[in-house]
Amino acid sequence: MVDIVYSFLYLCGGFCFFLLQPIVLSPSSSVNASQSCINPVISCHMNTYTVEDAGPVPRANGATRLLGDKVYEDLMQLLGTPGFEPRARLPGETALSQRLGVSRPVLRQALARLRDEGRIYVRKGSGTFVTDALPQAKPISLGTLANIADIRAFLEFRCFMEGEAAARAALARTTDQMHHVRLCRERFEQALVDGSDAIEEDIAFHDAVAQACGNRFFGMTMTALAPQTRFSIGLSRSLSGRPQGERRAGVCQEHAAVERAIEQQDAVAARHAMEAHLRGGIARLFGH
Repeated sequence: MVDIVYSFLYLCGGFCFFLLQPIVLSPSSSVNASQSCINPVISCHMNTYTVEDAGPVPRANGATRLLGDKVYEDLMQLLGTPGFEPRARLPGETALSQRLGVSRPVLRQALARLRDEGRIYVRKGSGTFVTDALPQAKPISLGTLANIADIRAFLEFRCFMEGEAAARAALARTTDQMHHVRLCRERFEQALVDGSDAIEEDIAFHDAVAQACGNRFFGMTMTALAPQTRFSIGLSRSLSGRPQGERRAGVCQEHAAVERAIEQQDAVAARHAMEAHLRGGIARLFGH
């Protein structure tokens, strides 16, 4: 009886020893460590299989997406500057990707976004060109201006926000950004001479100031508020009691004062000029 028990124990021990032998994977085996073991890091009889044994881990494309956003913002800053004016042909992909220091696939992501927004367009056989006029921004969930109180509150909000943007632009603007502000002011004046309502050119001037302030969220806010801005400008012009010529001359002088203060890098004067311009719009609309 004792011999039987000892024999049974001996067989069990041999079976357990077999189970604890190292797991050997041949180089040609299609089964990797992550398939052999539930946990990617597991110890099998003192042999450890790590994540590296399971092959390369796919990388998320988050870094590429963020880089694409950065390139999009860089391109937005270039639009309107020398060589990137409306109707100008963009450099080829190779030259542009080298200038921005990114790969062509990343550049294509940013260009596709600009095309979707209507800022650039492709002319078959000729290349990619900058759109003639500032595209209308797609409204986001800020709501419409529902009544007179809404319109006044919106214009007062613009006084605070754009006054600060102008002050910051006076301190932070680059030479190219200053050129773009001046160009937008000149386009606005030319549009008036040509008999246009110049609403889009007016919005473009204010957007250029916001883009020059060194904080992208001012520009993003201006883009988001474009539908409300467009509506309020149109309403102000249609309801103004002043003669059209006199009113337009006043707006041109106000724009020129904003530009001059930014060019002279006078933050106080720039804030005052922008606030005076926007409060002038309130006065033109409400009479006080």
